[in-house]
Amino acid sequence: MNFKKITLVLFLTFYITQAFCQNTTTPDTNHIKKDKFFHKFFIRSPYLTFTNFGDEKTNTHHYELHLGYRLTSKDKIGIKVSTWKLFAPLGIPLWDPLFLKESEFYPGRLQESGIGIIYQRMLWKGLYASVEVMPLKQKFLDLNNNKIGEGFRLYTSYHIGYHISMFKNRLFIEPQIHCNYWPIDSKRPQGFKEKDDKWNNYFLFEPNLYIGIKLK
Repeated sequence: MNFKKITLVLFLTFYITQAFCQNTTTPDTNHIKKDKFFHKFFIRSPYLTFTNFGDEKTNTHHYELHLGYRLTSKDKIGIKVSTWKLFAPLGIPLWDPLFLKESEFYPGRLQESGIGIIYQRMLWKGLYASVEVMPLKQKFLDLNNNKIGEGFRLYTSYHIGYHISMFKNRLFIEPQIHCNYWPIDSKRPQGFKEKDDKWNNYFLFEPNLYIGIKLK
């Protein structure tokens, strides 16, 4: 495992969040007092959590939950818990002709699970930017669903989205677009390595939608 890369990614993440947080270290109590609909806690999930059906070949069994806390009127932090089973490399671009082509499928499945951190900064009205960092434990499965190896990935994502409140500010949706980057990826079985080596360690401009509820 390359610890220099881990240190660099964590430093960059800290630097970005500090840049977002300038002049916001003290909670905006005036705003909180004025906003009778202010909620400190929230739960949300990407739409993929609710779409685990269809063709088993391309079903990633993606389940993800975010638990968040509103520090100020502009700053939110949280944790995310995720698990999924990949059938092909993450780095295949959406616009590439080989996207979802069976020629690029793994010789089995890559199951990844992890717990990560979230920072979100409101920029203007509902517009926000956020950073998510998550270490992932990997389990490689062959075509018969037998475990053939284990690994590790450091997965990061960078988001631009818009927060839309509904139903008296209790429910919300957040349409967004984000870029994914995984600077650290451990060794893997040969068949999986051959597929991954053909593609980049990033994925650009992925559309997404978070659905959530605000708590007290």
